[in-house]
Amino acid sequence: MTHPMKFFLRVCLLAACTGLVGCQKSETTSAGTAGAKPLTIGVAFETLQTEYWVAGFEAIKADLKKRGHTMLEAVSDGDTNRQFDQVKNFITRKVDGIILVPKDAKTCLPIIKAANAANVPIVLFNRPADKSDAKSVAVVADNFALTRETVAYLVSEAKKAGRKHKAAILIGDLGDINAIGRRDGFDAAIKGSESVVEVVARIPTEWNQEKAQAGLVNALQASPDINFIFTSSDFLLPSIVSALKTAGKYHQIGMPGHVILGGFDGDATAYQLLKDGYLDATGVQDVYFEAAQCIQAVIDLRAGRTVPDLIRDPGFVIHQANLQQKAAQMWGAQMSKK
Repeated sequence: MTHPMKFFLRVCLLAACTGLVGCQKSETTSAGTAGAKPLTIGVAFETLQTEYWVAGFEAIKADLKKRGHTMLEAVSDGDTNRQFDQVKNFITRKVDGIILVPKDAKTCLPIIKAANAANVPIVLFNRPADKSDAKSVAVVADNFALTRETVAYLVSEAKKAGRKHKAAILIGDLGDINAIGRRDGFDAAIKGSESVVEVVARIPTEWNQEKAQAGLVNALQASPDINFIFTSSDFLLPSIVSALKTAGKYHQIGMPGHVILGGFDGDATAYQLLKDGYLDATGVQDVYFEAAQCIQAVIDLRAGRTVPDLIRDPGFVIHQANLQQKAAQMWGAQMSKK
């Protein structure tokens, strides 16, 4: 498991390098993509507060450097107005394209329209915008399908036990369309298997560790027989582990009292819990695929090529049976090595 202080220091170090107080140019290589003019791409992230966003930021930066393009960097710390100013700064500096992680699907629309007005291609990383006349491309995980596949695996594990399971789901911030897709994917996987899994607790978290832990502690007190938990983000796994330990329910797979546990993202904590035998499965977002697709979409749009409005990352489910085979593709496994 990633130690909280180590992760905090890593985020602080990255923040110092990426200009949390504004926009700055990152190091680039001198050799551009063969036969192509090197581009300047503005990359604006709403936050770097989870390992997923750090991994995505680093993946985009590494891919741009490999291709020989220049990257302008900005992180807005959850402040939509600040992000708007950062993107306007990109436009003033005449970037060739923008890659954006917005706070949510609605507040990014004025940002997208500003890029449209300046004829600057804009691609959203992992969070799509609401439907509107604003023109953008989004590269996102297939949250619904990947969650459904992950939870279906967990249900199959519950069936093997030959008894009914009581389930809890930790739901993300429903202002985030990704959280809605994951909630709906969970429900779709459970539907038709009510004789195997009964959902007794739906815990709102708003992507907050303290709220997640308090909610699960309360759920376990109200229903001590909960033995099936799914979290809409691996980011919340430390809170789940803490709550399970407090309730005396933290046991490895195959041991009496084990709580079937699954998640979504594929971070370093999830990888460690898989290795240690506590996590049954998680749905992994392919950060490297998403980063590469964002960059390629900017390049293609700049060249006048047709790009679909939505590019889906199918991701994959990693579990005990395929851990050795899939670990090399799991971004959290790569982060854990750092």
